[in-house]
This record gives sequence, structure tokens and C-alpha cells, in this order.
Amino acid sequence: MALLEIKDLRVHYGKAEALKGISMKVEPGAVVALLGANGAGKSTTLRTISGLKKLTSGEIWYRKERIHDLPAHEIVRRGIAHIPEGRMVFATLTVRENLEMGAYLIKGKQELAGGVKRVFDYFPVLKERQNQPAVSLSGGEQQMLATGRALMSSPKLLLMDEPSMGLSPLLVQQVGRIIRDLNGEGMTIILLEQNARMALRLAHYAYVLEVGHIAMQGEGKKMANDEYVKRTYLGG
Repeated sequence: MALLEIKDLRVHYGKAEALKGISMKVEPGAVVALLGANGAGKSTTLRTISGLKKLTSGEIWYRKERIHDLPAHEIVRRGIAHIPEGRMVFATLTVRENLEMGAYLIKGKQELAGGVKRVFDYFPVLKERQNQPAVSLSGGEQQMLATGRALMSSPKLLLMDEPSMGLSPLLVQQVGRIIRDLNGEGMTIILLEQNARMALRLAHYAYVLEVGHIAMQGEGKKMANDEYVKRTYLGG
């Protein structure tokens, strides 16, 4: 049984149709990569799953529940967390305050403390900088903070939009390790990445979006060896 299923999803921005009837499934415990050029509809897909963008037609099912009519905060409550493109940390708040913003669903102090400890275990540098404003962090550290903030809600499904964007090659490798570690603990992840080589190395399954359509799909390793994918997205 799929954890998430999208059926014939159509989404518009005004008169422009961004998604043109896409369907996809995400199995529990999988890393699923979304590949495609800018404007293909990848970010729109994630924004629609998380309730930030309303669909025109179609259905989104999560754990046997139809969720596309729910507001974003109810979707978070059901176990879906979204790390948006550009990180979007609260610049003037401290690192710790940013993490607490991601824990608004948590009621008990003990659970909150456990969530913060888990994030600090993943990202020791955030513990060192917990009292600094988020704006003072490097790009890589802000990506860690955005990821940690999402983890504070203890999601079952994590939506990651361009986590390696603007990072050095060394930090890109670190982001890849973080994704692998999270998945190793059982977290299901939808990964939207311009770094197609990294995405396919991590992914169990992948979809290629082209101008609002799913042009190709298949197992990550097989897609990485596909001649069209190599020529178009992996530089030959």
C-alpha cells in the first residue's frame, strides 16, 4: 500500500496549467526523486502536496486519507513536512527559536527537548550556534536548520525542495549523507534536486517531469543508466 498517491493532478497559476494530469505513488520508506528543468512543475508538485497550493482537479491520498482539501497546518499534523526551496529560515530568530517554530504541534516540554536533542545530534554545529540569529549562519548551516526545523514535527514524509542549491561540493556531499541517514531510520522522502546525479544515487524510484507532464519514471539506478536521462540531466 502506497504511503502517498497522486491521481491525475492538475494545477493552474491563473490560466497557465503548471501540472497537466500527473499521477505518482510513493511507497513507505522510499526515497523518490523528482527530476526536470526549471518550470517543469517539480516545486508545484511539492507545494500542492503540502497544501501551500490548491489543485484544480485530481486527488492526493496519504495513508488512505484524501488530503488535498485540508489546510497546510492539518497536513503537517498528519505527518508531512516541507523544506521549501531557498531554506526560508526566520532570519532574526535564533537557531533554537527556529527549531521551536517547527515544533508548534508538540505539547510537552520533554518531547520538545527530545526533538531538539535529535536535531543537535544530526547537526552538532547547530548546537554550537543555537543562540545565534539564523541570518548569521552560512548557506549550508541554514540548510541544516531548515531540515532540523522540519524534523521537529516528527514527519513520516519529508518533502525536500533543492536542498543542495547554492552549496559547495563538500556540503552537497553532507546533504546527501543526511538524506541517506534519515531514510535509513525509516523516513520516506520526496527529493526535488537539480543535482540529478546525487538524486538518482539516493533514490529508490524517480520521476522526470517535463512541462507539467511525467515524461519518464523508473527505479533510480535504472534511470541513472538511461541514455536519455544521462544525455539530458547528467551531462552525458
